[in-house]
Amino acid sequence: MAARSKAMLAVAAAAILGIGVIVGLTSSSQAKLSPRPQPARNFTLAQLGAPGHTVSLAALDGKPVIINFFASWCAPCKRETPMLAAFYRAHGGRILVVGVDSNDEAGPALKFIRAEGVGYPIAFDPFPAALTVSYGVLALPQTFFLDAKHDIVRHVVGDLTSSDLSWWAASLAGQRTG
Repeated sequence: MAARSKAMLAVAAAAILGIGVIVGLTSSSQAKLSPRPQPARNFTLAQLGAPGHTVSLAALDGKPVIINFFASWCAPCKRETPMLAAFYRAHGGRILVVGVDSNDEAGPALKFIRAEGVGYPIAFDPFPAALTVSYGVLALPQTFFLDAKHDIVRHVVGDLTSSDLSWWAASLAGQRTG
C-alpha cells in the first residue's frame, strides 16, 4: 500500500474513532443487556509492559471476566481506571479483570497504568485496533461482563459506576466453574 494511502487510512480511522469518543463523551453511560447473550470474541494480544507475555481470553476459560476497553488519552477512562484498579485490589484478583489499551501508544499507556496502580493484565491493541473494532467499540471506555462461558451478559458504553461494577461482578462471581 502506498504511503499516501496508508496516511489517508490512518486519518480516516482516527476521524471515526474521534467521532466515537465525542459521542461517548456527550452521552451518559449506557448499559446493554442482550436477550440472548452473545459469545465474546476470543483474543490473544501482547501484554502491555511485559515483553514476551500475552493476554489471552482462552487462558481464562471457565471463569467470568470483566473486559474494559480504554486508552491513556481518554478523559472518561482517566476517571474510570482508578476505580477498576481499586476494585481489583479489593477483591484480591478473585474477580478477573482484563484491560484492553486501545489505539494508544505504549509509552503513555504504560505510564498511565503504573500511575493508577493497575494490577490486572492489560492487553495492548494499537492502531488499527483490530480487537477493539471486532468488539464494535467505537467510543471509549466500554466494558463487557462475560459469564463463565464467555458470553457477553452486560455491555456498558461510557464510564462504569462503582455500584454497577460491584453488582455485576457479584452476579458473575457465583458462576465460577474452574
